[in-house]
Amino acid sequence: MRSQDNVLRSEAQQPVRSSADKVAGLKASFIYPVGWEHKISPQMAGAFDLRLENGMHFIELGIGLTFAAALRSFLRQDPNIILVGEIRDVETAEIAVKAALTGHLVLSTLHTNDAPSTVNRLMNMGIEPFLVASSVHLVCAQRLVRRVCPNCREPQKLPAAALVQAGFSPAEAQVVTAYKGVGCDRCNLTGYRGRIGLYEVMEVTEELRELILVGASALELRRKAIDEGMITLRSSGLRKVKDGVTTIEEVVRETVK
Repeated sequence: MRSQDNVLRSEAQQPVRSSADKVAGLKASFIYPVGWEHKISPQMAGAFDLRLENGMHFIELGIGLTFAAALRSFLRQDPNIILVGEIRDVETAEIAVKAALTGHLVLSTLHTNDAPSTVNRLMNMGIEPFLVASSVHLVCAQRLVRRVCPNCREPQKLPAAALVQAGFSPAEAQVVTAYKGVGCDRCNLTGYRGRIGLYEVMEVTEELRELILVGASALELRRKAIDEGMITLRSSGLRKVKDGVTTIEEVVRETVK
């Protein structure tokens, strides 16, 4: 794994680890988080961290010490919080769901296009709809976009039609001021410096659970979640365009309408 990949993986999992850290901080004397993370992740106080490293003694396929087997061993320790770096297969998904149904707080990551697609992804893995509806409480999708360099940013003239096509309303397109970096020494002439996250948070309400139970598609779940107030990745990005934090090109490249 290249050093750049390490940085990307660390930034992508930061919200999950931050959530566990905040919960643990509230009940430090009662909660014993258990995690499975790559070696680049920082060690959390009071947590047992079993790390997956190829060639190291932490995982031994020959003796049956696999990802799922380690997770089953964690459950025998009766933890309050279980932090699973990534749900990769049906076996890990089943154990994580069962842990959530038996009173454990399970935090994990999954590769999907958006938050509502997480439900269908778990079902495609083989998890029954009633188990997904009962175990999943909150889903947060994220994308990283580049920040406009604050040292060299300038207003960017964009046609109103392009802003409407990106997702702005016709009224907003008339007043929005987009910014773009022209390039300077501080940003190595790229016009960008640093990155910022776009977030889409879907709370699984009773209405959404009913849709999950009947096997609703990701599109139907998405529409219902938006009706209930969910801010999509595209909407999150457009807000940052309005604030001059990132460019319309970055938002269009990383999100879908």
